[in-house]
Amino acid sequence: MSMFYEIEEIKRRRKKLGITQKKLAELVGVSQPLIARIESGDLDPKLSLVKRIFEVLGELEGRGINARKIMTSPVMSVSPDDGILSTVDIMRENGFSQVPVIKDGANLGCVTESSILRAIMTKGIDGAEEVRVRDIMDDPLPEISPNETLENISKMLINNPALLVVESGRIIGIVTKHDVMRAMRERR
Repeated sequence: MSMFYEIEEIKRRRKKLGITQKKLAELVGVSQPLIARIESGDLDPKLSLVKRIFEVLGELEGRGINARKIMTSPVMSVSPDDGILSTVDIMRENGFSQVPVIKDGANLGCVTESSILRAIMTKGIDGAEEVRVRDIMDDPLPEISPNETLENISKMLINNPALLVVESGRIIGIVTKHDVMRAMRERR
């Protein structure tokens, strides 16, 4: 791609994002007249500056979204010793489809709407009330780093109800399909 086309691309992408030259200049860390001169072709900018401009545009377009930016924190969880009723209450009150099972900071499993329905099917409603989380929990949610990209998060969420965000061995957040959809909505 020649430098001229790259310059054209800057202007086109900036306008598509609906941001001013002044705003782009602030985000890149240069003056507005410099952005104006680059866009008009009056100035042949350094490659490092062009790269920085494209990085900023990419972040604004959502490529810079990572787990840390969209996760919910702190993580609401249940213990393996909790009863099914208190778990159902937590899920209903918060509108959760799933809740991680965590004890002493360890990711032990996950309770989903499906695991609760399976308990009701096998034990009946009255019998299910006696069931503990450890008896019905599914596999632990996958763990990701706070820097995991939106693209990888989306791929992982196709087959998982949620993902736990872990930093330095500590669970710091959770990402669900809902969080990804909210991030998409907030980009507009």
